[in-house]
Amino acid sequence: MWIVRLALQRPYTFIVMALVIVLLTPLVLMRTPTDIFPEINIPVISLVWTFTGLEPQEMEQRITGNVERGIATLVNDVEHTESQSLNGVAVIKIYFQPNANIQTALAQTGAISQTFLRFLPPGTTPPLVIIYSASTVPVIQLGLTSDTLSEQQLFDFGNNFIRTQLATIQGAATPFPYGGKQRLVSVDTDPAALQSKGLSAVDIVNAVNQQNLILPTGTAKLGTLEYTVEMNGSPRTVNELNDLPVKTVKGATIYMKDVAHIRDGFSPQTNAVLANGQRGVLMSIYKTGNASTLDIVDKVKAMLVYNAASYPEGLKVTQFFDQSLFVRASIQGVLREALIAAVLTAIMILLFLGNWKSTLIIAISIPLSILVSILLLSALGETINIMTLGGLALAVGILVDDATVEIENINRNLAMGKETVQAILDGAQQIAVPAFVSTLCICIVFIPMLFLSGVAKYLFVPLAEAVIFAMLASYMWSRTIVPTLAMYLLSAEDEYHAEEHAGEKQGLFRRYQQKFEHAFERFRDGYRNALEWALGIPRVFVAAFLGFCFLSTTLVLVLGRDFFPSVDAGQIRLHMRARTGLRIEETARLADQVNQTIRQVIPRNEIVTVLDNIGLPYSGINLSYSNAGTIGSSDAEILVQLKGERGKGTSDYINDLRGVLAQQYPGVQFFFQPADIVTQILNFGTPAPIDVAITGANQQGNYAVAQKLASEMRHIPGAVDVHVQQAFDSPTLYMNIDRTRAQSIGMQARDVAQNVLVSLSSSFQTAPTFWLDPKNGINYNVAVQTPQYRVDTYQALQNTPVNASTPGSAPQILGNLVTTTTTARPASVSHYNAKFSSR
Repeated sequence: MWIVRLALQRPYTFIVMALVIVLLTPLVLMRTPTDIFPEINIPVISLVWTFTGLEPQEMEQRITGNVERGIATLVNDVEHTESQSLNGVAVIKIYFQPNANIQTALAQTGAISQTFLRFLPPGTTPPLVIIYSASTVPVIQLGLTSDTLSEQQLFDFGNNFIRTQLATIQGAATPFPYGGKQRLVSVDTDPAALQSKGLSAVDIVNAVNQQNLILPTGTAKLGTLEYTVEMNGSPRTVNELNDLPVKTVKGATIYMKDVAHIRDGFSPQTNAVLANGQRGVLMSIYKTGNASTLDIVDKVKAMLVYNAASYPEGLKVTQFFDQSLFVRASIQGVLREALIAAVLTAIMILLFLGNWKSTLIIAISIPLSILVSILLLSALGETINIMTLGGLALAVGILVDDATVEIENINRNLAMGKETVQAILDGAQQIAVPAFVSTLCICIVFIPMLFLSGVAKYLFVPLAEAVIFAMLASYMWSRTIVPTLAMYLLSAEDEYHAEEHAGEKQGLFRRYQQKFEHAFERFRDGYRNALEWALGIPRVFVAAFLGFCFLSTTLVLVLGRDFFPSVDAGQIRLHMRARTGLRIEETARLADQVNQTIRQVIPRNEIVTVLDNIGLPYSGINLSYSNAGTIGSSDAEILVQLKGERGKGTSDYINDLRGVLAQQYPGVQFFFQPADIVTQILNFGTPAPIDVAITGANQQGNYAVAQKLASEMRHIPGAVDVHVQQAFDSPTLYMNIDRTRAQSIGMQARDVAQNVLVSLSSSFQTAPTFWLDPKNGINYNVAVQTPQYRVDTYQALQNTPVNASTPGSAPQILGNLVTTTTTARPASVSHYNAKFSSR
């Protein structure tokens, strides 16, 4: 009661407090991130290791396994680890306990990675250490296409210019571009010319490293001046590299141009992107942490407009799969429903009370309670999302209880002839304890949510907090602002007594309200009669009620169960996997055929965009962020954006595509993955909602069990797209070095391996060197490698020149030193807690 008396004695204090909250809330909302879900803060760190040319099994045995064992020993609070080893790249994800200090974990992980470099193959570079989150999903994608610029130029501009600008946007993460061609200075060796000169690819690598120098010089003080000394240690143009001397034999100098061609080229393409059939580059912008999706997308668009004048002529930047549209629509939908609920609640109160002043007081208390809840949520670091807004929308209908009960009781005391202030005091006192108990009972319902763990904790705790804060604020306003407004707006004269106005002309609302009250009285009388009838036959009623409950429980057998309702965002994400080891050019051709099939199943006028992302991305960072499950050049991800108005739902088109694609492309695997932001977040980094892992020490045994389990799962009603992620049939050429023969002619196994490495995988991994482009100031890799078009037959591979590291040894060809056979190897190797895993 003391707070009610204080409110009546100091009315302006609480009115000003309400006005401050109203004015403060917009400022808080401007600074509070807006997203589809609360931040799902599952602490995860990714380690991305790269060793170009190393096959998946070697990556797993030489790098991944060693690092995983070190992590288990020296990194604290590890919940579990997962890893995937692919050709030349390995991604290790470390999941930590919920209470782990991510900064300490980051420091320990970085330290152990540097320590283990001494135990890994020579030439291994330190890993990329990335903080990963389940909420890290692409919020918008940018397609770079041009009719005049090459794929090399598109990739170079996107990677070195657009990406550096996007990195300045708070909360945005931009990995390397997909597709295009990585620019580098390519030293294309000619095996026939090398063999005729008695040289090998290793000789070219040594010559490049010795002639392309990146060394400081210093200064020289001559007379009264101090000169800075420059030297042409590194050629200024690519053409100058062709004139570098390689070797002098009997006074004759062999130049680089005699045995190789150095050009401004690109690395062998392992990733291709097609936007509506046109080759280009794809840039994905990811949201990190609790940043606002809407803010990130808006800033990306603003930055693209700001920098458009500096883009090269002919470059076209297209925005794809803008998730902010879906987020904004979801938020607006929740707000719209909450507003409708508030309006309907106010109308219902007006009908029952029949007094617009009383309705106005109650209607004022509802938004004030919501605003207080928003302020408290923001103070706790929560975001504006569908869970918090859903909690507030849920609370709208029950927020009116405290104010309604108090106003109705005040009106009852006013009708007894009491003075306004006394009626307010008496009315507030009479319902103080029941209203407080009622408010606590509603809050207690949501208290168990505060003790949830795991993912459910991050999703439902904000909802519970929103409801609890709003309910407590509602009770507080019912003891302060409601009595204050009642003192100014209500009086005994406002009470309407029908008997006192008999025969008088009544207004439209009064007539309607009286009819409503009469109808409600009839309904209440009917309910009373039904209740008396039920109490008269208690046994029959209880039996019927229990029978109804029992029959209702049988609906559980036919109702589906899911973590979250399905969402139709008008997006399709199709993963295509052809025969393992298929060349990227052939995969692109197959993807083009699939695109045509998609346009036959889905009317062309209902498709906005078809985007193909084919093969492995160039950087392991992309693999860390992505949940596509790509394992090689035979994989392709096909993204389809549908129009808002279409003949069928997205799920219907997906079902149609499943049947048509399986029939037209036998031997090709197709499975649909989450495309919308909601499902991607709720899948927590996995490519499917249900992920079953078979772990054990026997890699082949795990795979066999996984295949058998997948076969059984396909017969489960409702189960679709069941597949095993790993593939164990990657075509491999196994070279068996004849060490005895090599030793007899003065060669070692190292000589053979080095020459094959340089010829097929380039020299950059083990002997990195760079060339500075003076036009843009960017360093590019210089890679010695035999062009892939020169090694297009088995005989061409066997003719690879091999030289010994010791002087005096005669050069040989690879076929004289190795025996080559064909076999099959895993295309990827997965681990779970350092054990082999098949999923």
